[in-house]
Amino acid sequence: MSKATRIRHQNARQKISAQRAAARRAGTRNRVLIAVGSVVVVIAIVLAFVFIKLGGKPASAGSGSVTGTALSASAARDVTSVPASTLNTVGLGSVLKYNQSPISAVRDTALTSNGKAEMLYIGAEFCPYCAAERWAMAVALSRFGTLSPLHGIHSSGTDVDPNTPTLTFYDSTYTSKYLVFTPVENQTIAHTPLQNTTAAQQNLWQKYDSSSSGVGYPFIDFGNQYVITAPSYDPGVLAGLTWAQVAAALHNPTSAVAQGADGTANLITAAICKMTKGQPGSVCGSAAVVKASGSL
Repeated sequence: MSKATRIRHQNARQKISAQRAAARRAGTRNRVLIAVGSVVVVIAIVLAFVFIKLGGKPASAGSGSVTGTALSASAARDVTSVPASTLNTVGLGSVLKYNQSPISAVRDTALTSNGKAEMLYIGAEFCPYCAAERWAMAVALSRFGTLSPLHGIHSSGTDVDPNTPTLTFYDSTYTSKYLVFTPVENQTIAHTPLQNTTAAQQNLWQKYDSSSSGVGYPFIDFGNQYVITAPSYDPGVLAGLTWAQVAAALHNPTSAVAQGADGTANLITAAICKMTKGQPGSVCGSAAVVKASGSL
């Protein structure tokens, strides 16, 4: 390994470590915010009734709301229909250059739901690292089922990689005959509580992604076989792009977006294929997925 390569890997590790520390601090803050948030919700409900009583109208949802803005039909189609040929060309893309250990194997009782293997995601709408991972998850999950509706948001404007364009899984649904996808958007863009974890989800989160600083984002559990607890590619490649531009770039295997998001999608797909015991074969037997399996 050359000196330049060692320095690049060292810098990447330092950046990931700093990112995880920030995410863990946010997770710790969340435990306090949940208690405060409960009071705020009650007050908000009371005020809402008063506002409606006086004839006011609630503000419409936008990219700063928890539900975000609906992607255009063409952008949604771009996200959910990345060709296998593009994914095969990308392979793992830039993933291993950014994070040499993007996924970890674990041994635990199988995580299932309704008789199917379950993929659990815990993230936050403000989090730029979750912002990057969501594009990859959407691409991968779309190979096994239908994820809808797709809504765009931006990560926090006061965090690192501010205003990263992304999706939100809040209020989304996923249908698949192969697996269950359970997304938990734990906090809003404003760092207020959004979706609480169950006791079982919290236990897994703390078991596989905790330190003295607390738990962090993102956390992805693939049926208790593999976990992702750190960003797989640089959110900076998404800077300044619109949702439609990111979606379109997923189809260009030479783009930095595809190298990061599609590369991660192949890794995620390989982990899902372990959960589904290689089904469907048309997906799990593709060249990129077979190659990515070697990194699990």
